[in-house]
Amino acid sequence: MDLELTVNMLLPVVKGQSARGEWTKQEVIFEIPGEFSRKLCVGFWNDRAVDAAALRPGDRVALSVNIESREYNGRWYTEVRAWRMSKLDVAQQPNQAMGGGQPMGSSTPTATAAAQSGGYTAAAPVGGNNMAATQETATSADEVDDLPF
Repeated sequence: MDLELTVNMLLPVVKGQSARGEWTKQEVIFEIPGEFSRKLCVGFWNDRAVDAAALRPGDRVALSVNIESREYNGRWYTEVRAWRMSKLDVAQQPNQAMGGGQPMGSSTPTATAAAQSGGYTAAAPVGGNNMAATQETATSADEVDDLPF
């Protein structure tokens, strides 16, 4: 699932030891833009935790995440894990960044240059109600009303 979010705060880094070796987890609280602002806690594991530690409150990022729920002692727990992150430039339009993200830890000059040259095509946002895109593309109220009756 691809999301565009704003960094709200970074939680402390958690480190531990498992049978497979040492692990590191960085959790970041993001704000989901919309009429009613919502918060989402996303976990970054091992090498991705280092990339997440470089984020600052107010940074806008495009994330690719996996959402998984599991049962433990009769209760269900849901975890959101990021597997790709790219920072969004202030000059970029929100839907342009969703056309393709850069892997974590890499810079985005290529995507920025392509977007400025017009060679970068934006994909439709995945999930959610993108009312802003509907309002931008509509030129009159008749075009927004797509009801069959």
